[in-house]
Amino acid sequence: MRKTLRAVGAASLTAGLVVVGAGAASAHVTVTPDTTEAGAYALLTFGVPHGCGDSPTTTVSIQVPEQVVTVTPTVNPGWDVEKVMEDLAEPVDDGHGGQYTERVAEVVYTARTPLPDGYRDALVLSLKLPDAAGETLVFPTVQECAEGESAWVQVPADGEDGHDLELPAPLFTLTAAEGDGPDDAAEPVADGSGSDGSEDAAAGASGDAVSAGAAAGPAPALTWTALVLAAAGLVLGALGFVRSRPRA
Repeated sequence: MRKTLRAVGAASLTAGLVVVGAGAASAHVTVTPDTTEAGAYALLTFGVPHGCGDSPTTTVSIQVPEQVVTVTPTVNPGWDVEKVMEDLAEPVDDGHGGQYTERVAEVVYTARTPLPDGYRDALVLSLKLPDAAGETLVFPTVQECAEGESAWVQVPADGEDGHDLELPAPLFTLTAAEGDGPDDAAEPVADGSGSDGSEDAAAGASGDAVSAGAAAGPAPALTWTALVLAAAGLVLGALGFVRSRPRA
């Protein structure tokens, strides 16, 4: 008979105890979200290694954090999937004019063919992340095997490295949504004259334009005079050359 995670007991989480059957699995059950942005819709991929020791995996039960109300499990061809519901103490607005009176407390995947040693699989859940940046979501998971089970329910204490735990629970921390930080747009710098500096900037731009126009404008009169004198010199030089040629 399948045990639910609630049967494993809250004591496993608070006291750091674990339930292990025929030996711990050599690789962790992990969760990889496609986004950790608070309030976003996310796909959570649970990586499932082979079973307890060398024993093949038969069932994976994923407990859903209380902050999450609805979950849509992805259908996996090699597994049957079941949602375990739980009544809510108070109804929750569903955002569409209705209310939720129960939540998905657990998602259970049962292998149609036990997952053997040397192989792994991925189970995907779709859900809306809580709008609580900085909060850590924990998904205690029990991996049942043909012989024994591995309860991935250990949560690191403050200051403890989760990698030091034998059977750590899959978890991740929510991050702030993009655009929640202070406005990075540059503010005009006041110059103390009551102006925000935009008039000075406009005046400077206008002055630059005038200078550019002057540079591209008609040449001064002195330049034209020099050109005329140069042309006259060429004409006189040509005439002198013609007169100096010996006659045949």
